[in-house]
Amino acid sequence: MGKEVYERMYDVIVAGAGVSGCAAAVSAGRAGASVLVIEKNGYPGGTLTGCGVGPMMTFHAGDKQIICGFMQETVDRLMEKGYSPGHVPDTKQYTDTITPFRAEGLKTVLDEMLVESGCKVLLHTFVGAVEREGEKIKGLTLCNKDGLNKAWAKVFIDATGDGDVAAWAGLPMTNGRPEDGASQPMTMKMKYCNVSTQKLKEHVLTHLDEFPKLKPHEKLFKEDIPIDLEGFDGEVAQAKARGELSMARENILMFATDREGEYIINTTRVIGYDATDASGLSEAEMAGRRQCAELDRFLRKYVPGFENALLEFTGPSIGVRSSRQLRGVYTLTAGDILSCKPFDSAVAHSGYPIDIHNPSGEGAEAIFLTERGDYYSIPFEIMVCPEASNLIVTGRCVSATFEAQAAIRVTPSAGALGQAAGTAAFLAARKDGDVRKTELAALREALLRQGAYLDLARA
Repeated sequence: MGKEVYERMYDVIVAGAGVSGCAAAVSAGRAGASVLVIEKNGYPGGTLTGCGVGPMMTFHAGDKQIICGFMQETVDRLMEKGYSPGHVPDTKQYTDTITPFRAEGLKTVLDEMLVESGCKVLLHTFVGAVEREGEKIKGLTLCNKDGLNKAWAKVFIDATGDGDVAAWAGLPMTNGRPEDGASQPMTMKMKYCNVSTQKLKEHVLTHLDEFPKLKPHEKLFKEDIPIDLEGFDGEVAQAKARGELSMARENILMFATDREGEYIINTTRVIGYDATDASGLSEAEMAGRRQCAELDRFLRKYVPGFENALLEFTGPSIGVRSSRQLRGVYTLTAGDILSCKPFDSAVAHSGYPIDIHNPSGEGAEAIFLTERGDYYSIPFEIMVCPEASNLIVTGRCVSATFEAQAAIRVTPSAGALGQAAGTAAFLAARKDGDVRKTELAALREALLRQGAYLDLARA
């Protein structure tokens, strides 16, 4: 391959191949842009493949599907290959639907989509530095098996999750909640196979009073669909009193995948660390694994169905809910979300609630929209900032308050934003590269042609 991969001017460089970055890259590539994608892992998919996150939630608001386009195409491909059952009801109705999937299948589906759209992909590659002149980002220093090399583009997309490109370009960022800088806790996921779903469900159905969030949806829980289960509060409290568990969480949260007897455990709670600090992130990884070891013993001892379960893996990396946020042209607020504020510049919608895991310890706060089926709009201006002409930020590090980010950080929303970012980057690259001048009507028209859902009546 040699140096030719670096010594050229790309239309678009996408930093990060999580779902949002892949959506951006594929959208720009399909439109005709020359695209370079750089990814620190050896595979695409971000937290879904690198942190064990699943299922995707949610594509719907009530019975209405409000996230389509690239994200739905991804689900369709997963279903065609037998890697996902598609959208199924959330058995405890925290959200309307969840979308289980097989992580290994997602890797191959995203690989295929990136290649088909003509993107050049560099895996095992980090951004080491950003070169900026005034309002314009000129290039990135990349670190990989080739050593240190520079890559150049007309437009850059920061899909790193932590806003690394924006931060290293010296752009204004926030980090954590304003009163103390604390971020939502990180979680080291666990994935098990050989769990007895029958034994687990039998226990729950004969102890429904111990599962208050599930009890109103007993009929749904009995259906033959992947389950979403939260509970075992009493067992957790007793184990903590005995010194068997040290995590700052009060219950067990688990999700079935698309495979019989396979479950993701979303339970560890690693608090007090900054995901943008190398030392802190390293300590968080080790703390997460210690909690996983405790949980592994707990699940086998106290949760029916896990007696003979096999722990497939932890992680592989710790999951980060929040860190840096761009200070954009506009900052999305909790008020915007809860009032379902209309935006002329809306490029995506979501029905996911404000979902804040306590940065200080036990507990979580969920603030739901007023009516089932309500959804809110996400404007383009949260992805760009006044100080940089040719940078678009997408995914969980867009310009949003601590509370608003807790709503829009989830996979389907991030993917919808990525599709808008890639399309806008292509439009800007055809002109002077200034993403702040994006013609929003043209962007929205392009997204609609791509199958995205946009409620134009709300504009």
